[in-house]
Amino acid sequence: MGNLNRLFRPDSVAVIGGGAWCRSVIGALDRIGFHGPVWHVHPKAEGAIRSIADLPAAPDACFIGVNRTATIDCLRDLSAKGAGGAVCFASGFAETGDGAELNAALLAAAGDMAIVGPNCYGFVNALDKVALWPDVHGLIPVESGVAILTQSSNIALNLSMQRRGLPIAFVGTAGNQAQIGLSQIAQALIQDPRITALGLHIEGVGDLSALQDLMKEAHRLGKPVIALKSGRSEAAQTAALSHTASLSGSDAGATALFDRLGILRVRSLDALIEALKHAHLYGPTAPGAIASLSCSGGEASLMADGGDARGLTFAPLTQAQDAALYDVLGPLVTRANPLDYHTFIWNDAPKMAEVYAIMASGPAALTVIVVDFPRPDRCQTDAWDCVEEAAILARQRTGKRIALLTSLSESLPEDMSARLMQHGILPLHGLDASLDALAVIYGPRHGADPDRPIPEPGLHIEAIMRDEAEAKSVLAGCGLDVPRHALASSPEEAGQLAKPMLPIVLKARGLAHKSEMGGVALNLLNAEQVISAASAMPCDTYYIEEMITDGVVELLIGIVADPAHGYVLTLGAGGVLTELWQDTCHLLVPATEAEIATALDTLRIAPLLSGYRGKPAANRTALIAAVRAVQDYVVARQVGVAEIEINPLIVTPTRAVVADALIREER
Repeated sequence: MGNLNRLFRPDSVAVIGGGAWCRSVIGALDRIGFHGPVWHVHPKAEGAIRSIADLPAAPDACFIGVNRTATIDCLRDLSAKGAGGAVCFASGFAETGDGAELNAALLAAAGDMAIVGPNCYGFVNALDKVALWPDVHGLIPVESGVAILTQSSNIALNLSMQRRGLPIAFVGTAGNQAQIGLSQIAQALIQDPRITALGLHIEGVGDLSALQDLMKEAHRLGKPVIALKSGRSEAAQTAALSHTASLSGSDAGATALFDRLGILRVRSLDALIEALKHAHLYGPTAPGAIASLSCSGGEASLMADGGDARGLTFAPLTQAQDAALYDVLGPLVTRANPLDYHTFIWNDAPKMAEVYAIMASGPAALTVIVVDFPRPDRCQTDAWDCVEEAAILARQRTGKRIALLTSLSESLPEDMSARLMQHGILPLHGLDASLDALAVIYGPRHGADPDRPIPEPGLHIEAIMRDEAEAKSVLAGCGLDVPRHALASSPEEAGQLAKPMLPIVLKARGLAHKSEMGGVALNLLNAEQVISAASAMPCDTYYIEEMITDGVVELLIGIVADPAHGYVLTLGAGGVLTELWQDTCHLLVPATEAEIATALDTLRIAPLLSGYRGKPAANRTALIAAVRAVQDYVVARQVGVAEIEINPLIVTPTRAVVADALIREER
């Protein structure tokens, strides 16, 4: 692969092809102010160079706007010419049924020359005034800003049109990623000191190791990465027979992967823009509490409710803050966070600045001032100038992070947003999107560790299922606590073998979901009950085991191979109601003991582990050891395991016992 810097920061450009798309690229280069030579290559167009061979020099960057078969010929000629790289606009390669062969030919033709695409618009570099882009875009030249990369050209175009004060330094599309993936493009871009943060729209992760390499570099450079992940991988759920697979899915895998790597995941394009503004201004940020103030009780309530729903915390006022606010606002204002400071000091910018500074001077990591500005085309807006002035004064006085947030996205003018950014104040547009962004940045999250190895599981096309007896034998060999048990081939034999273990649990062998199919009988007290229960089961062989009677809580431990994201560990409420409770959390394998402990504490059933309403506490040490033993088995087997589940793991005051289990793995 060639030098991406030469492609993205060219001194010369060649546009190859005719038609409106190529004319649009030439126009885009002119409008953004590209100063180098632009050579149009077309056999018939007026003023164009007739062929690639006739170019006066090897171009640094090329836009190829011809059909898919001609694209391959152009790439071959450009590579021979020594060109720096090319954007391949045409579609019809790997994304179509007949395109695989053409895709291979495309790569062979490019050789060592870098190519972006095919099936993409290309890029706009607002730092160096380059636009290999065949459509409209909303970028203007900037001195620094964020880079936004997507797999969708239309989404990139839409994001470029934002009017919220976000300085965008680079917009790029990756298309089919035939040669260069999104992560590789991103890693090349973040080396530029003028690029402050990275925004990604990801449909599929693709090269997992490349994404990990990107995040290692992003952490080293201290540049936040914000991502919107869409699309779902079906591979993670193919032939899934466990509760774990249906509960985790690829979306949980993506979240677990992003948590491990330190990618902040948002759920909307609006939140992506708001989070990127924060990243541009303030860089990487640790979780923490915020402060909020407004001159309206309604807005204060919306902030309190919206923040609470998203896991945001509001820093309690210190005694010093409370006293200082009393001195400025008097006895008629209730002092709290969120604060409704009323309108007594409205239009008095110095006093407003004092209140803002008092709120910012406490333990809050960010102080949010809620205000919606009137429409300047219909209203006189001078009376609201005091808010901007006071916010700037408070920022200068405290040096703390301060934001202006509007409840409606259109209530903050674009020119004011740009001014606020220049003064180090964060403009936030729209209550929901802004709170979503702040929750990702300041809400609780797992500590990132992009350097930790991530096992890649493969597709497991020929995996086979081990039944409960086999699975428990494997787990016992890993050191897990398995109940006393026996196997029987008839109801009568089951009755005999059960006698030394009474009371017992009787299970049908060969069923994945035994409870739903009448394959489990609990607390059988004598041989007659065992024989009767076995006779009613839809099977020919039986599994008998001791009944665990002192359980404190039933948990699920599961690991599913998600080819897109790695091995996903699921912990949650176990037993027959697992899917009804939907009380689960997800980590990427391998997880540390501390991560497992923290994850368990996030479950709704966590109070049971500590002893609830006088009940004994569960043995957390045995529980965590069981989780680690399961993931150690998966890591040791590497690509061999497709899924493994213990459900339930019965945790008692002294033990963590595998009551049921299944394993699906390669032969």
